Amino acid sequence: MNLVPSQRAIENAVGAAPHPILRLSAVGKSFGDRSVFASVNLDVTSGSAIALIGANGAGKSTLLNSIVRLVEPTTGRIFALGKDVTAMNAADLKAFRSRVGVVFQRHNLVGRLSALTNVVHGVQSRAHGPRTWLQSLAHEDVRQEALDCLAAVGLEDRAFQRADSLSGGQSQRVAIARMLMQRPELVLADEPDASLDPRSGEEIMSLLYRLTKDKGLTLVVISHRVEHTIHYSDRIIGLENGGISLDVASRDTSPAQLLAFFGTAD
Repeated sequence: MNLVPSQRAIENAVGAAPHPILRLSAVGKSFGDRSVFASVNLDVTSGSAIALIGANGAGKSTLLNSIVRLVEPTTGRIFALGKDVTAMNAADLKAFRSRVGVVFQRHNLVGRLSALTNVVHGVQSRAHGPRTWLQSLAHEDVRQEALDCLAAVGLEDRAFQRADSLSGGQSQRVAIARMLMQRPELVLADEPDASLDPRSGEEIMSLLYRLTKDKGLTLVVISHRVEHTIHYSDRIIGLENGGISLDVASRDTSPAQLLAFFGTAD
């Protein structure tokens, strides 16, 4: 008699482990003879917030961009939102990217246009044509959704202000609202606090973390500010020497431990 329970029996008893929304399998990237990272393996579960840290040159931004193939990985495979990203053709990749919100250091707003119009541009992930170019041309439901996205980041009262007249923190909030307008399932943020003063940076990280949690989104974020890394993530992944050398729950670490990872602690 076989007394060892089958895998199906175990899953029925305790519930199957959640399938990762993002999986990196032996992902590597080289530029010529220079290897940025060699074999990165990582599973990210749906709804989690992951902080990616590492010294300058460790490959954090390169790895983040590889997920949406803004940078083509040299080796390995990337699975996200149930798809093999590395196997996608141009049309499939475009459709996949529409489901991923990306927040960069640079806000990439159209300065001469209003905050509201910049947010309306987020609908281009699922619609096309002149009605996606300006808020005055947009369908009423699209315009209202854009206003709701601005309200979510606390800038509904700045809807008709030119983007180039906004402060740095306000501009980043508009960029986040535009990202929300995409209705993404996965959010990648590359140092969204880097170009901001400490107070504005804190507000942006708090806002991004809260919004993704409230909407049940998955977040992968890069930040060089140790306190932000701990406070606004569930799990911290450290890149070093071409791979992952740190993987710890945020609640189980401290600023001193993270500084030690960078080799700067006393």
